[in-house]
Amino acid sequence: MKGFSIIIVTWNGLHHLQQFLPSVAATNYPDFEIILADNNSEDGSKEWVTEQFPTIKIAAFDDNYGYTGGNNRAMAFAEKEIILFLNNDVEVPPNWLLGISETFELDENIGAVQPKLRSYNQKEFFEYAGAAGGFLDTLGYPFCQGRIMDSFERDEGQYEEITNIVWASGAALAIKKSIFEKLEGFDEDFQFHMEEIDLCWRTLNAGYRIVYTPKSVVYHLGGGSLPMGSPRKVFFNFRNSLFMLWKNLPLNQLWYKLPLRLMLDEIAAVRALVSKNNTEFWAIQRAHFGFFKNLSKLQHKRKKQPGKSTNGVLSPISIIWGYFVKGKKTYKELLP
Repeated sequence: MKGFSIIIVTWNGLHHLQQFLPSVAATNYPDFEIILADNNSEDGSKEWVTEQFPTIKIAAFDDNYGYTGGNNRAMAFAEKEIILFLNNDVEVPPNWLLGISETFELDENIGAVQPKLRSYNQKEFFEYAGAAGGFLDTLGYPFCQGRIMDSFERDEGQYEEITNIVWASGAALAIKKSIFEKLEGFDEDFQFHMEEIDLCWRTLNAGYRIVYTPKSVVYHLGGGSLPMGSPRKVFFNFRNSLFMLWKNLPLNQLWYKLPLRLMLDEIAAVRALVSKNNTEFWAIQRAHFGFFKNLSKLQHKRKKQPGKSTNGVLSPISIIWGYFVKGKKTYKELLP
């Protein structure tokens, strides 16, 4: 059986810890540790966890380093073979680690595993952040088994097979410690959003499998740090998607797919403006400015990334065409 270091990043998230951490602490598994990566909270999070769960390790930082920085810094405290990055708003059943461990045992080449993610508020439905495992369409737009854009499927047993996926959700991402260290962890320039997709793309390029397992189910509240539709969330989603493409797309696709994405972004911005959503319009403009501002740094990272490939990464599916034009709302409807 694999040993797990469960890392939970938090910043002033005491209310989430009080609600969700007890289920994690009650995990029924012989070899695991919990590490609270505290980004300089001022709401008593560290004190409450120390009092209620004295066996949990506290990695206390001097600033808010975001999801990426908090997780990277907490690695120094991790002693187990598998790192499991878990959001602070995830409820887990007692035996949740067993199915993940058994999945790793199936193939030594499995580098990362995602459990089934269902909604905490609507437990029979898949959850936005990762559902039953993530994929990328032909232009790099993310989608999931069980969730396409803002359309969620009810879990009716349609995704009950262990499946190769392209990305595992950062809400509950298990990855071998050796691989995470080899790839130098999360890219901290992402801060929030798409950082796990970037990591997974690099993991695939390094020759490892990423799989979804239905043998473990967890329940994610979502929107705890950045609520859906907030200008900050829109900014990070648009900017970081461009970051990811510049770093990982091979040159023979980058030259035409990136301009297409920029054009589609601007169409989305105009649509927001017509809908009198000025904050979203300006968030997209700031995202583009942020991308071009960081281009030289991104190019340096691109050169360090060996073996860039889209083999098995980008699907021939177009989400824009399939979802918005043809009205296909489920994963299986989108399949060619």
